Amino acid sequence: MSAVSHTVSGMDQSTAEPLPLFATPDWVRVVGVFDLETTGVDVTRDRVVTAHVGLLDATGRAIRSQDWLADPGVEIPAGATAVHGITTTRARAEGRPAREVVEQVVHALRGLLDAGIPVVAYNAPYDFSLLKHEAVRHGIPPIIDPFPVIDPLVVDKRYDRYRRGKRTLDVVAAHYAVRLDAAHEASADAVAAGRVAQALAERYAPWLPESARELHTQQVAWARAQAASLTEYFVRIGRIDPDDEVDGRWPIR
Repeated sequence: MSAVSHTVSGMDQSTAEPLPLFATPDWVRVVGVFDLETTGVDVTRDRVVTAHVGLLDATGRAIRSQDWLADPGVEIPAGATAVHGITTTRARAEGRPAREVVEQVVHALRGLLDAGIPVVAYNAPYDFSLLKHEAVRHGIPPIIDPFPVIDPLVVDKRYDRYRRGKRTLDVVAAHYAVRLDAAHEASADAVAAGRVAQALAERYAPWLPESARELHTQQVAWARAQAASLTEYFVRIGRIDPDDEVDGRWPIR
């Protein structure tokens, strides 16, 4: 495992006593990765178009990967196609039946989670919630309470709260020097998110929980606090009414 060394800021480096080495958390040894590209952003109504579930080793190398292209059974809006590049014509010609894809994605994820392997998903409530509604739609037993999950978006906001700028995956990946060549392709996004999670583990090793299970539990509280802060901001700028609030449930809504 790699380790992170820290020295005391502001002291003469020739005389400063180095702080202890901090090993990166054990969960970075192997992480699952998961991403969906869809027909839109409404988790209750929109459909899966492409999906990726894979495994990364401690170096970020993909050691297992599964990809799916589905025929969602509905038209893919032009706006969604502009994001991920999949047209209705292609999905109908090359995609597998939606029910089959959803069932296999659920099975692949359940296998990782049941084995205790943490699954990384960037903005996890979107992907896991949409998959849950898709499963219910097709009569497939859904994943109701995915555990353990690691969401680099939540972790990054926790440890670098005041950094300015967007927190989209491409921006955050660049910030942590993670390569992302094909943004909005499910496999590329999933792998990049996994590598960002590993970069976060490296950078914030002294403060992160050692186990994925403990980190999962802490992210529940962090996400709730982040949503409350965002709610206050949106109310202040008039984007939402004072009686509304940003949904802070995590990792599924």
